[in-house]
Amino acid sequence: MSRIKFIDQLSQGKISRRDALKCAAAFGVGFALMPNVGAAAEPLTCMEWSGYDAPDYFKSFVDKHGTTPNFSIFAGEPEALAKVRAGFAADVMHPCNYSVGLFVDAGLTLPIDTAKLSNWKDVFPALQTAEGVMSNGEVVMAPADWGNSSIVYRPDLIGDAFKDGESWGIFYDDAFEGKVSMLDDPLAMVIGKMVGGAKYEDAYLMSGDALQAAKELGAKAVRNSRFLWADPTELQQALASGEIVAAYAWNDAVKNLSAQGIPVAFAKPKEGYFTWFCGISILKSGKADIALSYDFIDAWLSPETGKTLIEGSGYGHANMKSFAAADPASIKAMGIVDPVEHMKSATLFRPQPAAIVAEQTKVWEEIKALKL
Repeated sequence: MSRIKFIDQLSQGKISRRDALKCAAAFGVGFALMPNVGAAAEPLTCMEWSGYDAPDYFKSFVDKHGTTPNFSIFAGEPEALAKVRAGFAADVMHPCNYSVGLFVDAGLTLPIDTAKLSNWKDVFPALQTAEGVMSNGEVVMAPADWGNSSIVYRPDLIGDAFKDGESWGIFYDDAFEGKVSMLDDPLAMVIGKMVGGAKYEDAYLMSGDALQAAKELGAKAVRNSRFLWADPTELQQALASGEIVAAYAWNDAVKNLSAQGIPVAFAKPKEGYFTWFCGISILKSGKADIALSYDFIDAWLSPETGKTLIEGSGYGHANMKSFAAADPASIKAMGIVDPVEHMKSATLFRPQPAAIVAEQTKVWEEIKALKL
């Protein structure tokens, strides 16, 4: 690289700090000419789910910058939202399509310029324009990972619970009190309505009198659950030991337990199973160079990350090329033949207005506190 080319790339931010320092020494370029390099730059700060802070998920970012971001781990999006509102300075956040609207409505996000993402062209078209990805004509979340929510159960321990077909009704059946585990989420009330015959599209926006009427359904799920879970590891340990025989869970539970030789099945409930997808959003609160945010997002969208995700966790990835790169056995273990068709047939979680989330969360907390 010539001295002139080096200075040109430096001015455009196309060279990492580590490489810039090496080249500066070689070309005799003083630190005064490179203020963003000579001074300690703000590191990227990412709000992330537990486990997704592993460098394998953003390898190209590490390769380019020689470091990993700072991470703030959260258990749920409301917790992350409250933290940012309280003044926490994060650059990027990993919300899901049904929750990103909370951050958008609060004015906390920046639009994403997809032209700055080299892997955007390979994202499933259905995800590029999906509800939650787009808001007011702008991309506010780059879809990255997706998976299913259903019932994971022990066929060797569950008896004839599903003799009439696999059903979410097991969580509302007093015969299974203390033998199941529901996710700690107001969704338990929505699922209860679905067991009663309602469609998801008619239940997920429950509020007012309809929500109050669903309290008993949520209470049944709480009473019958041995515990309400937030930690997937705790849940999987309980299934492995036989402490519980069925649980609301994700694809990773099937993959991890099967790898241990534990007999498990992933139900296709007659009321329907759910598909969720999550991604990366850019937050206004960030202090790092925004170019770092784009590098981090692009790393997450790469087929290499998708291969790691599919083979390591059993989740799907937004990049279509990921499925060509991943081990066919891992894709088969997900129970998915055609990812595009799968997305069309599943019940896709939908975003909820902040007011609905707040109301449902309040009722859910009342149920748990009073043990209704």
